[in-house]
Amino acid sequence: MATMSPLSRARSAEPLEQEKSTGELLSEVTSDLQVLFRQEVELAKAEIKEEGTKAGKAAGMFGGAGFAGYMVLLFLSLAAVFGLARVMDEGWAALIVAALWGIAGAVLYQKGRAKMRTVSPKPEQTVQTLKEDAEWARHPTT
Repeated sequence: MATMSPLSRARSAEPLEQEKSTGELLSEVTSDLQVLFRQEVELAKAEIKEEGTKAGKAAGMFGGAGFAGYMVLLFLSLAAVFGLARVMDEGWAALIVAALWGIAGAVLYQKGRAKMRTVSPKPEQTVQTLKEDAEWARHPTT
C-alpha cells in the first residue's frame, strides 16, 4: 500500500469540483500574469547587465588604446624623429613619424568600433519571450 502525502490526502477528502468560479479563474490568471511579468523583468535586467558589461569592456579597450597610443607616440616618436633626423631634415622626420602613429591610431579605433558593434542595446531574449507570451494570450489553447 502506497503512502499518501498530507496534501494529497487533503485533496482526496475534498469533493471534486466540476468547474471553478469565474472569480477563482480570474484570480489564477492574474497571479500567473504577475509571476510572468516578474520573470520577464528579471530576464530583461539580466540581459541589460550582460550587454552593459560588453559595452564597458569595449569602452575600456578604447581608453586603453588611447593611453597606450599616447605613451607610444610620446617615447617612440621621439626616438624615431631623432633617428630619422640623422638622414634628413628634422621637420620631415617628425612628419613621417606622426603619419605612422596616425595609421596605428586608426587601426586601434577600427578594432574598438567593431567590438562596440557587437553590443545590442535591446534585450533580444526578453523581446522574443514577450512576443511568445502575447501570442499565447491571443490563442491560449494552441
